[in-house]
Amino acid sequence: MLTDQVEYAGRTAGRLRLRRREALALGFCLCCLPTRGSAAQSFSLKEVGTGIFIRQGPHEEATPANDGGIANIGCIIGRDEVLVTDPGGSLADGQWLRSEIRKRTDNPIRYVVMTHVHPDHCFGAAAFAEEQPEFIGHHALRPALDARGSYYRQRLAEVLGPEKVGGIVYPTREIVDVGEVDLGDRVVRFTAHDIAHTDCDLSMFDTSTGMLFPADLLFVDRVPSLDGSLPGWLTAIERLKGVGAVRAVPGHGPAMVEFGAAMSRQVRYLTVLRDQTRKAIAQGIGIDEARRTVAAGEAEGWALFDDYNGRNVIQAYKELEWE
Repeated sequence: MLTDQVEYAGRTAGRLRLRRREALALGFCLCCLPTRGSAAQSFSLKEVGTGIFIRQGPHEEATPANDGGIANIGCIIGRDEVLVTDPGGSLADGQWLRSEIRKRTDNPIRYVVMTHVHPDHCFGAAAFAEEQPEFIGHHALRPALDARGSYYRQRLAEVLGPEKVGGIVYPTREIVDVGEVDLGDRVVRFTAHDIAHTDCDLSMFDTSTGMLFPADLLFVDRVPSLDGSLPGWLTAIERLKGVGAVRAVPGHGPAMVEFGAAMSRQVRYLTVLRDQTRKAIAQGIGIDEARRTVAAGEAEGWALFDDYNGRNVIQAYKELEWE
């Protein structure tokens, strides 16, 4: 029996490694795709500002134990309406969030914001369909979901089970540049960014509290994952700085951080990644060697560094070699 279990585990791990290689070949980001095995998590919503409730995600990949709930998600409760800020990483995760919101307010959930295409930030949207909200996303989110959604859903279903994954939900309101909604006593503003972390990043700013929601344009403690443009990400960061926010809710990390210090650390990593990749290209170092050496000295303090830095180097190399 034990031998059978070991052989099964080995076959499963092999299939997952193959899937990851296939995903890289297709140009898909591996950020937040599922793996088997993880300690169970105890989730809760924390109030980080007036009416702002956030669930801090663990620094893990999606597993059966966490239902794909690995990103920072939550809501803004206004006087009249509720806005969901990323609906979770699966149908099950979204159902958990919806139930937690209903413990705090009976106000209608009018808006569900999906900040980008990665499954940990948008696959919980189906849990809110009954509320008939506006599903808000970047104008490039729909084509991104067309290109990747089925693959992401298949991978999640393999690990969580189809019943926990839910269907793909498309935005019903697309932000081309900027937009806003009024929750009755507070206005939330949206900014659609050019290609950065992904090609469909949406950030938010709550004018009532001055809280910035950069989503995965800001990683804290978990190493950033590049799935778009490295120079574009650095440009998007400058745009975020122009908002003048002091506090922020990152896509991964603590539920709330001091924006300046947290972003400075991420900028250091991205800048080293850019500069050392350019140097490797100039010196004729191949992409495989660069993957092993570029930014390797930046590992300290970043969770999942060994899983993602090499992939970041590959993405950066493919972009920067054509400068």
